[in-house]
Amino acid sequence: MSTLSDAAWPVPPAFMTTDGLRGVGVTRRQLRAAVAHGRLLRVRKGRYVRAGLTDDVVDAARLGGRLDCVSLLRRLGVFVHARAPLHLQFDPLASRLPTRPSEVVAHWRATTAAADHLITDVIEALVQATKCQEPRAAIATLDSAWHRGLVDAHDIAEVFTRLPQKYRRLRPLLDPRSESGPESLMRLILRGLGCRFDVQVSVPRVGRVDFIVDGWLIVECDSEAFHSGWQSQKRDRRRDLAAARLGYTTVRVLAEDVMFDREEVLDALREILTHGRRSTRVPNS
Repeated sequence: MSTLSDAAWPVPPAFMTTDGLRGVGVTRRQLRAAVAHGRLLRVRKGRYVRAGLTDDVVDAARLGGRLDCVSLLRRLGVFVHARAPLHLQFDPLASRLPTRPSEVVAHWRATTAAADHLITDVIEALVQATKCQEPRAAIATLDSAWHRGLVDAHDIAEVFTRLPQKYRRLRPLLDPRSESGPESLMRLILRGLGCRFDVQVSVPRVGRVDFIVDGWLIVECDSEAFHSGWQSQKRDRRRDLAAARLGYTTVRVLAEDVMFDREEVLDALREILTHGRRSTRVPNS
């Protein structure tokens, strides 16, 4: 089973207690100096964390919880569709916790994480994120974690073992070949159209393309992160020209439209596929 210790953090972030620090020889004076010089942060009475942790992990420590669900997955670089508020896991029997801000989402459940750890296990986070998101977004998140190597096929099976039965229908829809969340969402759009398509296809003299649909249409999902700048645009145009010489038509769909304007993208692709290989006629002026 994959854990977060070998993912984003060499060692899972944890809090330290006054008694624990004194037990390894840290005096009160040294502790005060460490806090004064910013080497340690005092997050709650008798609890400290090392400096340099991200704000969301520090917030988890202050509130007596652990970073969890979509918040943890986003921190690990996993695709999460919406910019969700802070999601934290709390032990069901925890008491005397600080008052939480209203926007914090609390998940009251047990965890396999060590008592002093400030993050949950990645499989636990994926289970929770699947329940917290709508199905399409959950599929994209699971694809992303799998593609990035945070989990493998065995771990994915474990995620669905822990989920309620109704979520099992999502498992056949996963595909770790999708290299981004928008690609996963586009795959689901194409599946909904009922067309035949291949994912991450290598085309001679063109390179790898996101999708080939019905054997003739190339669909690429373009994001600002990888397609901004003139050099990237020149590369894409040369690829499109090379593909056209082989008889392909290329459609480039903005990632933001795939994520936030799904119906428009679906309708446009439906019309394109309906027209097929027919040439577009220039309307009379």
